[in-house]
Amino acid sequence: MKETSNIKVLLADDKEAFSAECQTELEAMGAAVTRCKKDGNAVIACLEKDSFDAVIMDVFMPGADGLEVLDYINGYLVQKPLTILMAAVGSEEFEQQLMAAGANYYFIKPVNAKAVAKRLERLVSWKEERARYRLPMREDDIEVIISDMMRQIGVPAHIKGYRYLRTSIRLCIENPEMLSAVTKILYPTVAKEYKTTSSRVERAIRHAIEVAWDRGDVDVLSSYFGYTVNAQRGKPTNSEFIAMLADKIKLTLKSA
Repeated sequence: MKETSNIKVLLADDKEAFSAECQTELEAMGAAVTRCKKDGNAVIACLEKDSFDAVIMDVFMPGADGLEVLDYINGYLVQKPLTILMAAVGSEEFEQQLMAAGANYYFIKPVNAKAVAKRLERLVSWKEERARYRLPMREDDIEVIISDMMRQIGVPAHIKGYRYLRTSIRLCIENPEMLSAVTKILYPTVAKEYKTTSSRVERAIRHAIEVAWDRGDVDVLSSYFGYTVNAQRGKPTNSEFIAMLADKIKLTLKSA
């Protein structure tokens, strides 16, 4: 089993400043970085010559695009690297397409190099845990992943909203239809579990999100919420926050 501190990363990007910053961040966590130009055929050529634990690349590249590279990885490589893709497209349908093709994570450009490194570190950790036990995902495992994400985002564990939020995300992973009936079904279900009221659940979750948005790490928030992290747009609604994390977790579990 590989440790995070000795993974081999292939980085394909033509922007010198971003590539250099990414390399610095990745090497700071102990990764060995190989850089190649932003060209799908060049990426495939590198994968043919050497094995890598992770590939970071743009979706839209000359030669062959990111989906074609994923097809090569899925069709020809026995040891499949983790893949992080990037593009300036903020579409949930587009992200679903990439994940279905085998991507492990998708960033909406512009993206911070530190956020990319942190996300890769997290993906490596999850992959190692799954490989260590090779067990089907249990409810407890999902709770741990949710808790880890919330900790990274900056939701304090001691406030009531933390528990309500964690339970809400789990329920929406188990039953996605709850996201279309947050007020009528989700809040009452959480309230019943904690012997409280729907309005208190809603207020506590709103407070937890406000705390995370005001005190959390901007780089981490950006890695989860992409272009939505800006002063003009403001904080996400309760349902947006829950939906985003539930979707990220489902896609991560699917690709793990």
